[in-house]
Amino acid sequence: MPEAKQRRVAAIDCGTNSLRLLIADIDPDRGTLIDLHRRMEIVRLGQGVDATGRLAPEALARTFAMLDEYARTIRDSGAEAVRLVATSATRDASNASEFRAGVRRILGVDPEVVSGAEEAYLSFRGATAELAGDDRESGRPHPEPPFLVVDIGGGSTEFVFGTPEAAARGLSVISMNIGSVRLTERHLHDDPPTTGQVAAATADIDAALTEVAAAIPVSRARTLVGLAGSVTTLTAVALNLDHYDPFLVHHARIGAQRVHEVTTDLLTKNHAGRAAFGAIHPGRVDVIAAGSLIMDRIMNRFSFPEMVASEHDILDGIAWSLASRQA
Repeated sequence: MPEAKQRRVAAIDCGTNSLRLLIADIDPDRGTLIDLHRRMEIVRLGQGVDATGRLAPEALARTFAMLDEYARTIRDSGAEAVRLVATSATRDASNASEFRAGVRRILGVDPEVVSGAEEAYLSFRGATAELAGDDRESGRPHPEPPFLVVDIGGGSTEFVFGTPEAAARGLSVISMNIGSVRLTERHLHDDPPTTGQVAAATADIDAALTEVAAAIPVSRARTLVGLAGSVTTLTAVALNLDHYDPFLVHHARIGAQRVHEVTTDLLTKNHAGRAAFGAIHPGRVDVIAAGSLIMDRIMNRFSFPEMVASEHDILDGIAWSLASRQA
């Protein structure tokens, strides 16, 4: 069992595409988070939400079945507190009450359908906690704040500007309805998508980035930090990994030209061609091209020479929030 000062917590991130669990021991005094269990499964809760405005029955069934498994793992771990944060899909759905009732029945807690701003804050907190002291013994300088943290989800993308020290006083945040699942369902209908479909998705992204530029001081950011499955998968492909390795992905730096090359390749391949990449999870094969396109356009629009990929994101932020609540 954990030491007295440690708190064992269970954090669940229920996104549009994936359902993720982190069980960790957190020591608030030392500022340490020790992973005990991480798991990610593709449940596609947001299937069809952009078109119908409702969570599909089959999507709810997939999500609840996986939550049953997570609940057993949490009970066996002895976690003291559980928090489930639900993001874009359940913000947009008219039948979100069905989702809330199912979560309450399975986990015994109410899901928290957070705003885009709160989602962004949690992502920023999870992503930047370690950056100040991490150079991977590479000899390169540490990533410099201020950071622009970009969390590319299935339904939305959050942009957060700031520094870890200033996070408690407030961050510059905007959430845009561009995500890997949403853009794929909205525009990328053929396999591979046509030039016109890619152009339509690009226009959608670029319009959103115009709003981002007006809302937050992107030009002041010194480091671009990318989060979530689209970014980490893009990073694994850019590194030419034959299988997904979170250790190699975490805090890897990928140049803008390499991001553009990988994105172009993914957009011109069909499903079988994308599935041939061993580092791409089967549940992301059909949406990874759209997710990569979002990052490619961000780097192009805001002239970032590289991005830093982070395995630590909203899930870690949720865990830290539980430690803070109990302190």
